[in-house]
Amino acid sequence: MEVTVNGEKMQLVGNPPEVGTEIPHFKLFDAQNQRVKTRELLGKPTLFSVVPDINTSVCSLQSRKFNKAMAEYPDVRLITVSTNPINEQKGWCAANDIPNAELLSDYEQSFGYAMKLLIPDEGVLARSIFLIDADGQIVYRQIVPEMTHEPDYLAALNAVEKLGAAAE
Repeated sequence: MEVTVNGEKMQLVGNPPEVGTEIPHFKLFDAQNQRVKTRELLGKPTLFSVVPDINTSVCSLQSRKFNKAMAEYPDVRLITVSTNPINEQKGWCAANDIPNAELLSDYEQSFGYAMKLLIPDEGVLARSIFLIDADGQIVYRQIVPEMTHEPDYLAALNAVEKLGAAAE
């Protein structure tokens, strides 16, 4: 699969998983540099907001918007994933006064390879949104075709709303 960066084509390591499939196995790292495995993320619907670099304007905007919007959905976990080292993610949280944001680092690129979102030439993840149900089934996916663009927040939040309604 391809995405573009300022119109320049970039190749992902494969084709990201489709809606209706199970989220693959991967590991990420939390703010304490503790390994977080896929199975630890199951049990609650989860929205993955995937950004290339938390310290860029569009990624920062995406992360702030989702953190604000998802406060309306306390039964859905929000995880922001980037390849930034943990110290950069902590710095972003402090600079943006979002102490409760759950940022997980893919500095080992396990998530990027498993989800086929890694752009190997750049060492970053393709901007994307994935929503999984409590069992780890992908119920929504959005791969942003141009990395300098923001995702379709409304479509993602509608999927969250729909999942919440389905769970009731």
